[in-house]
Amino acid sequence: MAGWKGRVAVVTGATSGLGRWVAHGLAELGATTVVVGRSQPRAVAAAAEISGETGNPNVYPLPVTDLALRSEVNRLAAVLLEGYPRIHLLVNNAGAYHRSREVTAEGLERTFALNVLAPFLLTSRLLPRLIESAPARVVMVASTAHRGHDVDFSDLQSSRSYHGFQAYGQSKLELILLAREFARRLHDHPVTVNAVHPGFVATGFGQNNGGGARAVFRVAEFLFGRNVRRAARDLVFDATDPSLEHVTGAYLSKRQVRSGSRQSADMVAALRLFEACELLSRADR
Repeated sequence: MAGWKGRVAVVTGATSGLGRWVAHGLAELGATTVVVGRSQPRAVAAAAEISGETGNPNVYPLPVTDLALRSEVNRLAAVLLEGYPRIHLLVNNAGAYHRSREVTAEGLERTFALNVLAPFLLTSRLLPRLIESAPARVVMVASTAHRGHDVDFSDLQSSRSYHGFQAYGQSKLELILLAREFARRLHDHPVTVNAVHPGFVATGFGQNNGGGARAVFRVAEFLFGRNVRRAARDLVFDATDPSLEHVTGAYLSKRQVRSGSRQSADMVAALRLFEACELLSRADR
């Protein structure tokens, strides 16, 4: 997939942090880069900054109200399909940690809705366009936080019991499983789907939470946080480098295929989760 001039890349959660620098890296390669982010002012400002810094005039803002809402994901997909006859890369970067359980206006637990269902739905809606544009790639931004977790199919919405780190870790496990199942279903098409762990990156992660949780994340980032630009360069490599053109259904980190947890390789669970997400995605139609 060398030569990104004329190719279209879509990055969610691209107005700040890792997503912003991933979009910057793709724009540097010459890609037409779509900056998806919350609020019109932030998306417009980020796109203008990235365009100015890279000298790439083809960086465009696309604001969304709340990607945790299926209605907003569907609207985003419709705008992308209308505006871009070809899409070559989708980076599902948007995600968050929530210390306390929240429910969206559509009645879904927010961590699952944003971190899992949104990338599933957006990928599903854009899949025909990605196939038409092939070779194409999809990247799910996962995390080593998936280790030590299982998918609780009896309570995907964490309605019985909610713990922030448990919900977050499980959501990242679910992203890896979905990447593997998408890849399995696309084996006859030159569209790859991989999950990427960028490392624990100093991006202000968890700052949407109040009190002690915010302080803990600040200290952890200061002590252990990886430089965001370096992490973004690795993720852009994983998303674009020709050496990974035929790698699919993998868990990647720092430019290499890694072994995830035993649970992340469970293809029975992957299929079951995929089908559950299909049902939830159709619930609002």
